[in-house]
Amino acid sequence: MAKHVTGLTALDIAKWFINSTDRESGDEATHLKIQKLIYYAQGWFLANYDQMLFVEDLQAWAHGPVAVSVWDQFKGYGFDSIPPQKVSKKLGLMVEEFLEAVNEEYGGYTAKRLERMTHSEPPWRNARGNLAPDARCSNVISKKDMKEFFESQLEDD
Repeated sequence: MAKHVTGLTALDIAKWFINSTDRESGDEATHLKIQKLIYYAQGWFLANYDQMLFVEDLQAWAHGPVAVSVWDQFKGYGFDSIPPQKVSKKLGLMVEEFLEAVNEEYGGYTAKRLERMTHSEPPWRNARGNLAPDARCSNVISKKDMKEFFESQLEDD
């Protein structure tokens, strides 16, 4: 499987997206939205660089992909917007530019729109199998499925 060379965690990526939210435009950094942005960042990183942006697996929860460490860190906010976060780790210029591109592509969507998008894509659907839409699930979303799906999207462009 793909290597991991960034040294970053899912939480590092989540904090970047939280801090990059355009709050002045009325956008919110909700838990639901940040989880989906992490998923898209990981998928596109796998497709573009054949490397993991972060090592942690994403799980196929009922409302879409979830990094459990990020869930644990921010679950207290519920559906409220997560305030800006202190960041101690530098991401590096290449990763920053990459995340800016992901945010430009997906950051303008609502959390529910991102949820619907992930639900229509093979990586999440494959991990869920035949479960009912609202069934609890901790199945891992395959990084191989993510890489293949996002690579196929590159070819479609």
